[in-house]
Amino acid sequence: MTPEQRLHARLAELGAEDAAGAEGQKTVELDQQSVCRLSRMDALQNQAMAQAQARRREAERQKVRAALARLAEGDYGYCTECGDEIAPARLEADPAIARCAECMAAR
Repeated sequence: MTPEQRLHARLAELGAEDAAGAEGQKTVELDQQSVCRLSRMDALQNQAMAQAQARRREAERQKVRAALARLAEGDYGYCTECGDEIAPARLEADPAIARCAECMAAR
């Protein structure tokens, strides 16, 4: 599978994860008759975790889109900081990686 195919596949996976997590992000309804205090706190915590996961997916989606843009511009596989070539093993592990190991370590 080419890097472009892998990146598009990851975007599709993120979309599927968004759809699966949408229910957990809904507003927690306050119904004192059916939900005790601890259950409501648990529901609020679950909602917060679902929202955090949605933010993580959006950040990853932006990273993948940036990699696709670099691919289209012919800059894919080169560090966005120093311009050196990114090791093929790093790109294989994460096709959306933007920086070489040295620049990542310096951060």
